[in-house]
Amino acid sequence: MDVLHAFICMSVFWTVSWGRTRADSIIHIGAIFDESAKKDDEVFRMAVADLNLNEDILQTEKITFSVTFVDGNNPFQAVQEACDLMSQGILALVSSIGCASAGSLQSLADAMHIPHLFIQRSTARTPRSGCGLQRSSGIDDYTLSVRPPVYLNDVILRVVTEYAWQKFIVFYDNNYDIRGIQEFLDRVSQQGMDVALQKVENNINRMITGLFATMRIEELNRYRDTLRRAILVMSPTTAKAFITEVVETNLVAFDCHWIIINEEINDLDVQELVRRSIGRLTIIRQTFPVPHNSSQRCFRGNHRISTSLCDPKDPFSQNMEITNMYIYDTVLLLANAFHKKLEDRKWHSMASLTCIRKNSKPWQGGRSMLETVKKGGVSGLTGALDFSEDGGNPNIYFEILGTNYGEELGRGIRKLGFWNPVTGLNGSLTDRKLENNMRGVVLRVATVLEEPFVMVSENVLGKPKKYQGFSIDVLDALSSYLGFKYEIYVASDHKYGSPQADGSWNGLIGELLLKRADMGISALTITPDRENVVDFTTRYMDYSVGVLLRKAEKTVDMFACLAPFDLSLWACIAGTVLLVGLLVYLLNWLNPPRLQMGSMTSTTLYNSMWFVYGSFVQQGGEVPYTTLATRMMMGAWWLFALIVISSYTANLAAFLTISRIESSIQSLQDLSRQTDIPYGTVFDSAVYEHVRVKGMNPFERDSMYSQMWRMINRSNGSENNVQESLEGIQKVKHGNYAFVWDAAVLEYIAINDQDCSFYTVGNTIADRGYGIALQHGSPYRDIFSQRILELQQNGDMDILKHKWWPRNGQCELHSSMDTKQKGSSLDIKSFSGVFCILAAGIVLSCFIAMVETWWNKKKGSRVPSKEADICGQDSLLISSRPNGALISTAGVQC
Repeated sequence: MDVLHAFICMSVFWTVSWGRTRADSIIHIGAIFDESAKKDDEVFRMAVADLNLNEDILQTEKITFSVTFVDGNNPFQAVQEACDLMSQGILALVSSIGCASAGSLQSLADAMHIPHLFIQRSTARTPRSGCGLQRSSGIDDYTLSVRPPVYLNDVILRVVTEYAWQKFIVFYDNNYDIRGIQEFLDRVSQQGMDVALQKVENNINRMITGLFATMRIEELNRYRDTLRRAILVMSPTTAKAFITEVVETNLVAFDCHWIIINEEINDLDVQELVRRSIGRLTIIRQTFPVPHNSSQRCFRGNHRISTSLCDPKDPFSQNMEITNMYIYDTVLLLANAFHKKLEDRKWHSMASLTCIRKNSKPWQGGRSMLETVKKGGVSGLTGALDFSEDGGNPNIYFEILGTNYGEELGRGIRKLGFWNPVTGLNGSLTDRKLENNMRGVVLRVATVLEEPFVMVSENVLGKPKKYQGFSIDVLDALSSYLGFKYEIYVASDHKYGSPQADGSWNGLIGELLLKRADMGISALTITPDRENVVDFTTRYMDYSVGVLLRKAEKTVDMFACLAPFDLSLWACIAGTVLLVGLLVYLLNWLNPPRLQMGSMTSTTLYNSMWFVYGSFVQQGGEVPYTTLATRMMMGAWWLFALIVISSYTANLAAFLTISRIESSIQSLQDLSRQTDIPYGTVFDSAVYEHVRVKGMNPFERDSMYSQMWRMINRSNGSENNVQESLEGIQKVKHGNYAFVWDAAVLEYIAINDQDCSFYTVGNTIADRGYGIALQHGSPYRDIFSQRILELQQNGDMDILKHKWWPRNGQCELHSSMDTKQKGSSLDIKSFSGVFCILAAGIVLSCFIAMVETWWNKKKGSRVPSKEADICGQDSLLISSRPNGALISTAGVQC
């Protein structure tokens, strides 16, 4: 190979030297190249050297040439250099420049009748835009476009239509003229597609950093969603750098699909783009026919091409640009045209033309040479090279390559189809998404134990653990529908996931970032910070913050019968009984009543008190008082007693049938305002972070979270917070403590507590939700989200919820006391005080009876004669007391 390269270099050197020394050569070509395209010049010289060695094409004559370099953006310099070449006498002008100077050279070639073979090139291998050369309708158009027209608009539109895209973004690099795809943008807009444009700056890292600095989390998430469908119109170098940057910064996901279109993408570029990208990739590039027989690869008819140019394995060939290949074929085309002219003996000698003179005449043989070149055709490195009537090369083919979804590097790429302007698309470009059939896929699932989302159902020694819970039911529903299997394990640190000081994550999120798990599921809430590093499905259950408290214990009050009245009221009633009894006695003492015959009632103070008490408790009795004042007094007293007793009866019934024990904490606001019951949450959890962010927000109008954060953050969070949710629940059960946690978890704990000792309070508005976490860019996100929405729509998700949160549970969720007892029945505890009072009265009565018996016996032993005198008398003994009261004794039996 080294010998061959040396031979080629010597041939080039010999050709150049020979071309410069042989001024009498009749075949002289002028070439103008962009000063940045040194390889065009190198390939041009190699083509001349190959053809000068081929005696079948040019037998005795040899090609000489003159090459000059210009600034592609300086038309004046291009015209000046072309005039210098024409003054040297050239048969044809070959140019490989940009559109800025092409129009000027076209005008000059038309004026001087010099065949101009134009090869359009773009800066830094950026996709081409149409030059818009003005073709004259007459015979004075001497410019032939060797490179075919730009068909990017037609190809992109066909591919996007085939993929059925409705929303995408177009990225283009700094060197691309966006007017080149203006027709495509207009046509997709007419079809109702949503298209966004973004220019990629030279400093891609600074551009991406600026996006993260200027966009809010919500805007960045929407931008990520836009990036799922994108078209890259840029050079291979810029495309590789751009893809690398967005992948490393997690701006794209594994379910993205990008289309890269550029004619200048070679095999090495394709391999590098596939290696750096994720998701699905479609590459559109210009392709050229390659002979199936490798031994005929470097032969084009009777011409042999240098191995370094035609062997795809040769490093020089691998780095060739399309412009280089068209330059080689242009020289081959001119050589065949010269051969044709020499054979037909219609050769027109060169003339030294002067562009400066005002009345300079064009070359007389220009039209004949142009027609010979235009009617000729060759098969070269780019395939068939010939021209249509308008002077353009119609032979172009686009190759469409593609990958499937997947994250593994080095994945293969396959051909999806071809496109050409005659037959259109040949092949199928269906956007193969993940289908419902995921059979054979085994996912590794990380979880955290949290009732009732994930719990261990069986743990047989020597066998894998089995899990149950609401999240497991959702996972099983997805698995049975999609057909995948899963292996589940508990995260080693039993955390859901939060950022650490060094930038890493712990818990389930850390398992996903370290690629140890494909998905994470439990009572995992969707937060903005977590969405920055992993993907979430749509929420399968709403989330809100709740509080778990212990119900107030029902105390046993033996004197519940006294509860309807206050102690002061009971004292007033007792004092009133004594006062009214005293008044009745005084009124009768001042105005003694006349007693009926046979009445045994006396107007003593004792009897007055007993009578007033009996009427108060509604026992009635004979009214021995006949004076008007006494009757008025007793009438008022009876009315008072009626009202008091009726009120007592009604109030006692209410107290014995309706519990009036209520807790002062019925909402998060109540919890934040009090300091008697300490409260906290799981340290370094999503709830902890939620309260911290809300509490530290200076724009938060409601001070509730600020007050809660002061309590939770006592002693830097170590005083009132716990390490696990189970620890917080036990702390509520056995102490004076309130646990702030996920409302769904707390409701399950309160419903299923054996003692029904818990109740919950919380927010009624759900601001977040529970979701399934996936690796960033996971291809399973969309299909999982779609299936979750289907479960919610057909009611299956509600059935799963009612399995773990039944509507009629054994315990009351929101009552602050035990309400298992029936309100219509009264127990012995409610009347224990009444029985105690009755027992005390019986004991006191027995004691008084014994005292009275003892007293009567003692008194009877002192005056026995008096009773004997009374016994046996049949007459009524009437005696009078000094106060005038009458005492009657009749029919005394002894």
